[in-house]
Formats: sequence, C-alpha cells, structure tokens
Amino acid sequence: MIVPRRHAAGLTPVACRSAAGAAESLAYFEVGNLARLLERLKERQVRIAGTALHERSASLFDYAPPAGLAVVMGAEGEGLRRLTLEGCDDLLAIPMAGDVQSLNVSVATGVVLFHVRARLEPAAGLG
Repeated sequence: MIVPRRHAAGLTPVACRSAAGAAESLAYFEVGNLARLLERLKERQVRIAGTALHERSASLFDYAPPAGLAVVMGAEGEGLRRLTLEGCDDLLAIPMAGDVQSLNVSVATGVVLFHVRARLEPAAGLG
C-alpha cells in the first residue's frame, strides 16, 4: 500500500485495530509525490488504473486487469487529484444501483481488489 505523505489519514492505531491484523502483513509506504511515483511505475511497465466517476470511466466489471497493475483509489468526496487522474491509464467506476453514486473508500477498495484478484487468479476459487 502506497499513500501520499500529505492529505491522507495514515496508518493510525485505530486503523490498525480496524484492519484486524491485516495491517501487519501489508507493506506500507508514504510518498511525497504520488503523480511522480505513477510516472516511475509506468516506466517499469506497470499499468495504472484509478477509480473515478469520470466520462472516461469504464465499468469495473467489464475490465480485464493486466498483470502488473497498480490501483489508485481517490479520497472520499474529492476523488482523485488532477495530476493523479491524468496519470492513470485506465479509469474505473463501480456500477451502482439507485441514487447512490459511490461507496466509502474502504468498501470501494475491497470491491476493486476482490474483482482484480478474481480476474487475475480464477483458480483461487474467487471468480
């Protein structure tokens, strides 16, 4: 997990308790400039998919994720910052029913990561 040093909640004791042990098994890095990191990942042939309600967004469920994928989640309410949005190769949206347009970032992250893993590892019994 890579998060911006500023404008992010960070890995607080409350977040660690809420993670029910998962925080201890996950690499966690803070970076000063997320847009620059995305550029470096692209140089290493990593495809960047961001989640956003945007005219370029495709349905998550129609997306065939490539191996070598980084997923960028936006802030609740604000979404992705402009340079981060521009740095994404693909933009994805979770199809919603009714008047609800989005989920909170923790729920959306779970949905996106589950879908990506199920598509990349169908033998894992997830998809």
